[in-house]
Amino acid sequence: MAKKAAIMKGDGIGPEVVDAMLKMLKECNMQSELILCEAGSEQWDRNGRKDKSYIPDSTMKVLEETDACFKGPTTTIPVPGAPRSVAVTLRQKFELFSNIRPCKTYQRLTPNRNLDCVCFREATEGLYTGVEATLTDDVAIAIRKISRQGCRRFIKASLKWANDYNMKKMVAITKRNILKQTDGIFWDEIQTALKDHPDIELSEIYIDNMAQQLVVAPEQFNGAVLVSTNLFMDIISELASGLIGSIGLIYSANMGENYAMFEAAHGSAPSFAGQNKVNPTATVLSGAWMAEYLGEPDIKNAIFDATNQVINEGKYVTFDIGGNATTTQMADAITNIAKEKLRK
Repeated sequence: MAKKAAIMKGDGIGPEVVDAMLKMLKECNMQSELILCEAGSEQWDRNGRKDKSYIPDSTMKVLEETDACFKGPTTTIPVPGAPRSVAVTLRQKFELFSNIRPCKTYQRLTPNRNLDCVCFREATEGLYTGVEATLTDDVAIAIRKISRQGCRRFIKASLKWANDYNMKKMVAITKRNILKQTDGIFWDEIQTALKDHPDIELSEIYIDNMAQQLVVAPEQFNGAVLVSTNLFMDIISELASGLIGSIGLIYSANMGENYAMFEAAHGSAPSFAGQNKVNPTATVLSGAWMAEYLGEPDIKNAIFDATNQVINEGKYVTFDIGGNATTTQMADAITNIAKEKLRK
């Protein structure tokens, strides 16, 4: 029986990049059932802002009946009282505790810089639990929750990735000299888990130094699984993404024990909406990864190889990576090569 995935096109540029992805998956003969549904602030606005979530009840019902979902870029309105982001809501509902961003450079874009690592971000705890309190008119606090159970399942997942992809280095990013208790738990659980993996080299680096080291000597992290708590890895994965050449290239997944959400790492970029000019790569690669998760790895491999070829050739690429192709033209170029690879 074919598996099912819910597809949320999102806000801003979301519909156009997701449409490009859907067309590509269809032309690559994907067998899984893809069910369209709404989520995001634009539909929340259209519905009079009456819902408590950016995800309508009808969409949530579809999500609960599928094996995975794809979330197009969505806008989170930064005002008190507005709903939590779609991503945070789904991570917590489905316990998608691992946010994963592989970061690999392309030869044409960064010929003098080579980075190939994966960023593993714990995605259900830390400051992103959103627990805040106002103490006085002038003082508010936020709670950074770190649990041993949350750390254990997260580290287990990151070690599985390391083993599956034959990665022999793990770098834990903390601020344990200051956050002695919360990062202390995180570091303890990593050390405990790594006792059963003597083949993996473990190191610890503080968040501020990590940011510097990624800029001055990123190659030292090649072949490494970078692991950290929610906010720290949110920042570091963005920095690593910048080293690749464009946030428009960065794909990601949010995985738990029984469900996964796939998404581009970038935002909804409303100023570019409707112009058919943004880079579809992050969305396309996330969608291809979803195909693998749903049991169709050949589609993922073909699209990944085709994307690498198109970007390194540089003939049909968007403005952010040195070309003048439209979203549609770049996606079509990838599709044509991917289809040819699947025919072989």
